[in-house]
Amino acid sequence: MLETSAAFKENATGAMADASLQKALARAKPQFAKKRQSAVEKLPEFEALREIAKNIKNHTIQNLDFYLETYAANVEKAGGTVHWCATAEDARQAVLKICRSKNAKTVTKGKSMVTEEIALNDFLEVHGVTPVETDLGEYILQLRHEPPSHIIGPAFHLNREDWEDTFRKSHLDLPLDRIFHERRDILTEARTKLREKFLAADIGITGANFLIAETGTSVIVTNEGNGDLTQTLPKTHVVVTTIEKVVPTIEDTLSLLRVLARSATGQDMSVYTTFSTGAARPGDSDGPADYHVVLLDNGRSGMVGTDFQDMLRCIRCAACMNHCPVYGAVGGHAYGSTYPGPMGAVLTPMLVGIENAGHLPNASTFCGKCESVCPVKIPLPNLMRHWREREFERHLQPPTMRYGLAFWAMFAKRPALYRLATRAAALALGFAGRKTGKFTKLPLAGGWTEGRDFPAPEGDTFFARFAAAQKAKK
Repeated sequence: MLETSAAFKENATGAMADASLQKALARAKPQFAKKRQSAVEKLPEFEALREIAKNIKNHTIQNLDFYLETYAANVEKAGGTVHWCATAEDARQAVLKICRSKNAKTVTKGKSMVTEEIALNDFLEVHGVTPVETDLGEYILQLRHEPPSHIIGPAFHLNREDWEDTFRKSHLDLPLDRIFHERRDILTEARTKLREKFLAADIGITGANFLIAETGTSVIVTNEGNGDLTQTLPKTHVVVTTIEKVVPTIEDTLSLLRVLARSATGQDMSVYTTFSTGAARPGDSDGPADYHVVLLDNGRSGMVGTDFQDMLRCIRCAACMNHCPVYGAVGGHAYGSTYPGPMGAVLTPMLVGIENAGHLPNASTFCGKCESVCPVKIPLPNLMRHWREREFERHLQPPTMRYGLAFWAMFAKRPALYRLATRAAALALGFAGRKTGKFTKLPLAGGWTEGRDFPAPEGDTFFARFAAAQKAKK
């Protein structure tokens, strides 16, 4: 997708004024949180599983080279081929080389954020290969020429009327005045259109939720049958994934699966959980004749041993964005990157540079909800703080912000002066706003009052009231 993270403020302003988007967010966002909460409440050991999942991922990252080499060896033992790719361009070229070796004209694709990250679709089209998205959400986005706005619900930003309008404009061989009585009619039409694509595809491309080192297996979880059709019908299956997806054993994978679906969609397990190991063997009733894994780094190995290593634990459940008040207000496209929400605010600066994505780690209330729901306990607010520190160190923030922080620090380093100044300010503002109880405009606070009123302080400061309370106890 086109990287526009640097324009987050403008994107967010447009998103909040988009009535259709706000309707979609208001309808869809609360459902994820409610379903997750219900699923968690039904599993008493969920918090213990979060700790287990965290430890599995930490152990794997600390021994990443060993498990990647073990995984690759077992892929090859099962008749597959691993393509090691340092950069996005390396990964694109690896996929294209496979396509050309098979004289492929069309490829079907399962939902994959990694292929979005490397802009694989556009690259294949330029080189004469037609990619067909088969996930229902990704399919309509391909028809609309839009990027995903959510990592598990790519069409999160669309309403039912958007689907119906797009299908009428795109499926011109069907009656224009046909009626979609219910959502199932939309699904049925998409399924009919995609069936011929599945049968005609030369190659199937999927992502992977997990890579199992002990067996050389790739695992995908979906709620549609498209993932299985994509990787079993064509003669060649290509897995495009990243190095941090590896886990040591099948048992470890099962532990991670127990927290993944509950965190993502509130299901005990996804409808389809598919394990693929190499090419079809003699006697197998289906499966590809050739199996390839395009294993991408794209900056991830550089995160090992740094302040951002914890981000490599991410299992792409989207719980953080499902509970984020910022994402809930502006949606995914405002972030201007493949990965939106809190996890994107940490990962995107690593991929494109903090100088291009500095707004994202600043787009946070630091309420901590993202960390509290993360199934692998990634300290997302703390990681966003690390990016803010680097932005400050490199003088990338606007001068007004830097001067403002320096001014605040002058007081913060002098507690007595800080208490005196804040008490005086609170009393002055309280007196000035005594009639209305609020300020619609306030010097040095235009960014706040432009979109909301500033409440007039009532009473004394917290420090003064706390000191008074402590004194009263004596």
